[in-house]
Amino acid sequence: MDRIRNDAIRQKFGVAPISDKMQEDRMRWYGHVLREKEDSVRKMGLKFEVSTLIWRWIGKGGVIAPK
Repeated sequence: MDRIRNDAIRQKFGVAPISDKMQEDRMRWYGHVLREKEDSVRKMGLKFEVSTLIWRWIGKGGVIAPK
């Protein structure tokens, strides 16, 4: 039995690659979030800045120590 590449099947049936569809969905979500009110949790999450932390794993639990 001959193997047929996924690219050939997508081209034959006119289906976009999954990575393109995922990017399209991400951009749609991002636009949705940008249109929300300034005090929405999702919009605050976009502006959230994470400080530099060092993760140290001790035993079963993790301990976070600032750098």
